[in-house]
Amino acid sequence: MFIQTESTPNPATLKFLPGRSVMQDGTLDMRSAADAARSPLAQALFSIEGVTGVFFAPEFISVTKADGEWQHLKPAILGVIMEHYTSGAPLLADGGDEGEGAEEFYDPADEETVATIKELLEARIRPAVAGDGGDITFRGFRDGTVYLAMKGACAGCPSSTATLKNGIQNMFRHYLPEVQAVEQI
Repeated sequence: MFIQTESTPNPATLKFLPGRSVMQDGTLDMRSAADAARSPLAQALFSIEGVTGVFFAPEFISVTKADGEWQHLKPAILGVIMEHYTSGAPLLADGGDEGEGAEEFYDPADEETVATIKELLEARIRPAVAGDGGDITFRGFRDGTVYLAMKGACAGCPSSTATLKNGIQNMFRHYLPEVQAVEQI
């Protein structure tokens, strides 16, 4: 098994591509060992000293570190991922493979605007963000403000605010004049 690695715009996060499916549906973002309770792979990754975040997407795993050098952490992370896939163990202990499903909020009168926001997210934004080792999902729309959740490499990335304000907010404003701002939840 050959696992590729890619850097991300977040220097504290590396993207690992095992060459096979990771999540069947959605994504799963775990920011602590307690969050990893439902995934044997995530638990094993959190057992590596210095690992502070694990993110599963359909085709990759992003791992975030608190400290230490990647040249010291990367071999241990690769070993854990390789061992998991060769063992045949499920990604999630409960057998499910659904990602996070956070409750959305918006006024039903804004249904058409929300549909366009979601379409722009799916077609233009999420593929680019996934290329950087993360994900971004719609959480809500209220009073002209779009609320988004950033996950994986994007959560805590130094350039995430610039991405939200200069990229995503400008795109939404271009297509949807009713959008005044974009905020991260």
